[in-house]
Parts: sequence; structure tokens; C-alpha cells
Amino acid sequence: MAEGTFAGAVNCMDGRTQEPVINYLKETLGVDYVDAITEPGPIKLLAENTDPRVETIKTRCDISLRKHHAVAFAVVSHYDCAGNPVEKEEQMQQLEASIKLLRSWYPEVAIYGLWVDDAWSVTEVVADVPA
Repeated sequence: MAEGTFAGAVNCMDGRTQEPVINYLKETLGVDYVDAITEPGPIKLLAENTDPRVETIKTRCDISLRKHHAVAFAVVSHYDCAGNPVEKEEQMQQLEASIKLLRSWYPEVAIYGLWVDDAWSVTEVVADVPA
């Protein structure tokens, strides 16, 4: 069994987003560790829900939840995404759809939608916390 507290982050593979998101989640949620679940442009994959990689994202989220007892998941969108080169407005729509998909998988877990801007600062844009 894993020691310490965990959250999971469904994040882009872009290395510029990793540390800011990890630091944000550690500070905001008070967790010790953040499981990195990365793909290029994951919010596009999750929003469309047609790519076979969605199943591998779910498998990795399952491990984070069941083996590390993640207390929350974050889904991350960001500035200058090479894997999903669309405007922020479209990314916000994809982020919302991604959160709905994760909510269908994990009704009992808090899910946060994050935006990483051009200064690599993290902003929480959605907090979907079960009652």
C-alpha cells in the first residue's frame, strides 16, 4: 500500500506544465504526491472520447484511485499546447466535457479543471466536488 496522500493529474505531456500543476495540487489539496497521467492534449481526447488512449487514461486513473487512494483528480488545459493547438475558449469547452467524463467514472471523487497560462501559473476554472 502506498504511504502518503495522493491526487491524480490528467495533464499534457508538455514538461512546462508538470511542476506548476504538481505544486498547485500539493499546496491546494495538501497532498504529498501527484500521480502524473500524461498524454499530448488529453482534454481533446477525453472530450471526444473516441480515441483508444482514453481507455489507457482511465486505467491509469483507476490505479491512482484504487492503489494510491487519490483524494482528487485534476484535468489540465494549457497555453501553447502542441497536442491540442486550439484557442483557450475551445479548450475550456473540452475541459468541461473532460470533467463530465471523469465524473461518470468517479462519482465519489473531487475533480478540478485547471488552466496553465503563458506565465505557467495555474488557475482553477472548475471544481466539481461531490456533496
